[in-house]
Amino acid sequence: MLYSALAMLAGISVFLTFMPVEGWWFAAPLAMFLFVPLKPCRLVGIAMAGFLWCGWSLQLLLVQQLPTGLENRDLLVEGVIKGMPEAMPAGRLRFLFEIDCYHDATGCHRLPLTARLNWYRNTAELHPGERWQLRVRLKRPHGFANPGGFDYERWLLSAGVRATGYIRSNAGNRRIGNSPGATVQHLREWLAGELSTRLAGNPMTAVLRALGVGDRSQMTSTQWDVLSATGTGHLLAISGLHVGLVASLVFGLVRYSWAWSGLSYFWPARHAAALASILAALGYSLLSGFQVPAQRALIMITVFMLSGFASQKLAPWHTWSLALILVMLLEPLSVLTPGLWLSFGAVAAILYLSVGHQDSRSKWRGIGRLQFLLPVALLVPGWVWFQQVSLVAPLVNLLAIPWTGFLIVPPLLAGLSCLSLWPVAAGWFLVLAATSAGLLWRGLEWFAGWPGNLLYLPAITPLGVAALVPAVVCVLAPGTLPVRLVGLLLLMPVMFSPPQRPDTGNVWLTVLDVGQGLSAVIQTRQRVLVFDAGPSFRSGFDTGEAVVAPYLRWQGYKFIDHLVISHSDNDHAGGAPAIRAMFNTGRIYSGEADELGFRDVHNCQAGQHWSWDQVQFEMLSPGVDRGSGNNASCVLRVTAQDGRSILLPGDIERRVENRLLQQIPGKLAATVLLAPHHGSLTSSSSGFVAAVKPELVIFSSGYLNRFGFPRPEVSRRYKNQGAMQLNTAEEGSIQVHIDAGRPVFISRYRRHRHFGALVGSATAQ
Repeated sequence: MLYSALAMLAGISVFLTFMPVEGWWFAAPLAMFLFVPLKPCRLVGIAMAGFLWCGWSLQLLLVQQLPTGLENRDLLVEGVIKGMPEAMPAGRLRFLFEIDCYHDATGCHRLPLTARLNWYRNTAELHPGERWQLRVRLKRPHGFANPGGFDYERWLLSAGVRATGYIRSNAGNRRIGNSPGATVQHLREWLAGELSTRLAGNPMTAVLRALGVGDRSQMTSTQWDVLSATGTGHLLAISGLHVGLVASLVFGLVRYSWAWSGLSYFWPARHAAALASILAALGYSLLSGFQVPAQRALIMITVFMLSGFASQKLAPWHTWSLALILVMLLEPLSVLTPGLWLSFGAVAAILYLSVGHQDSRSKWRGIGRLQFLLPVALLVPGWVWFQQVSLVAPLVNLLAIPWTGFLIVPPLLAGLSCLSLWPVAAGWFLVLAATSAGLLWRGLEWFAGWPGNLLYLPAITPLGVAALVPAVVCVLAPGTLPVRLVGLLLLMPVMFSPPQRPDTGNVWLTVLDVGQGLSAVIQTRQRVLVFDAGPSFRSGFDTGEAVVAPYLRWQGYKFIDHLVISHSDNDHAGGAPAIRAMFNTGRIYSGEADELGFRDVHNCQAGQHWSWDQVQFEMLSPGVDRGSGNNASCVLRVTAQDGRSILLPGDIERRVENRLLQQIPGKLAATVLLAPHHGSLTSSSSGFVAAVKPELVIFSSGYLNRFGFPRPEVSRRYKNQGAMQLNTAEEGSIQVHIDAGRPVFISRYRRHRHFGALVGSATAQ
């Protein structure tokens, strides 16, 4: 069964990695029916079955997409609030809304999808299960698409969210009733409110809300940083650890009480305990919001407990395999989430590491060994998904896991259970849980303050993963020392192989997808330059921290040689403080140095030039008459050894374009151009476009941005010059390699992230 589960996992993974063309749909079922009856080829058939099942599930997903004709327009919709609304900064409310239909002149038309909505400057009270009529503006799930960064779009889709949007101010926004069947959500909301009331002012309230009812909306960014630095973020995701703990406690309690009462004469105590533990796991999963990690944990526990009813108990690996198969059958797209790989990977590692520890003394040694080696086992999914490892995680988790499991969760759940029946005792339990959480948190903060406790890892290739898996298996092997040494030998080249870099004289450009803004990374053999840092937002989201920094770490950089901020507008400079705080930086340039608020910032000045690895850099603007705002932008020209060049003009407008045409027309020609001012009508004049005459022009703009960038008139000018046009809003990040003796190489992130490309290309009637 183990090999069958792995074969099915492989089939689903292959589908999501290499999105098949239509011809494969005929080959896959044929192969499945040919191979399944043949025992030697059965695994191939099972893999094909997983392949087909994933394809069918994706087709169902496409049917549920928001029709393109309804994007970015006002809609009057009806639906039900799903889950607890989250109070955000600046009076914003965020919640899931299950839309039933939208109104037009002919009636209310079915639109069955879940949308993630924001309500700005909201004054109304919203509660789970309420039915509302709202004026909204929606768009399909769309996030920044960059290597190394968080894939918000994929996260939304795997969570069942089919649209995002916001509520428009309108007199028609009103509550129109309540939906039946929201009892659990009402209970969650009430319990969360009681926690906040009884523990008002306690810094651990947000932590207990997360552990008790799965509401993590109150957690601050500082708290998340502590969890990330110590490798303990899993403690607040109600998953196998927490659900398994509750199930185990209930199992032990019911088994002993059942046997003591004499009821075991009528029904075996272990059967009664197994059933009770399943019900307890189900209750806790529902209380936590029944999110995907809790669902996975519930399935695993149910399979494990029910296996005890069989006349011949299932082997642990068979139980693990059956649970994995059930999860993939119920939700094949969960393969896209790190949670599946981490949860099933952790259980698999525990089973693998538990071999040979059966007697009491070896069991204790095994527990200690397991605690330290489990992070090594999870190195593969952690590297692939997060590109970082907490070096203190093994030591911290040695204390944090049992502390949370025995000193925080039990009194917390006891307190929540007593709120109605025995309020005084509930208060005692909740204070005990908060005190225990506070003591643990002090320790986590201390460990988080250790310098260099986070190890950032560069990108790993599929070949690297293929080498890493057997290396980790050998290192963890319960066998002899030579096997582990072989594992270490396999591990070393993967861990310490340098990331790919341009050859001397070549230059690589990456235009990152930062929405309506700009950030580009220029690489030579041994140097890196960041041109602009993207925007930051009042909500606290910062593309410098969330997009630029992860990409640089994904590329293996720890130092930025030059940071160029073209001018001080937020869409170009907003992320600069975060980048400067996260990376050591050589020199910083800006067209408006005095406006950035940094020390040691040099003004860009026409005529500045330097050479890196036989690649030439030259500032073309601003000149003596610096101007301000957009026209103060640094204009940087980068020329490879073979003469091909890249022009980065920031947000310059026609006045500066005309000056450059008059003063240095011969220096404007470029192979690749970042369109000035995102494709605005104020820039890209006909004369400038003709002088640059790019082979490729890249627009950095936001998806469905309110400015309409790039403007159609601007696109026509570049088209008339024969330039290829790419837009980060459509393509995600765009990589351009200028390598001597080769054509310009172009890589578009969304084209390689096949799952996102398929969903984004779907249309609905």
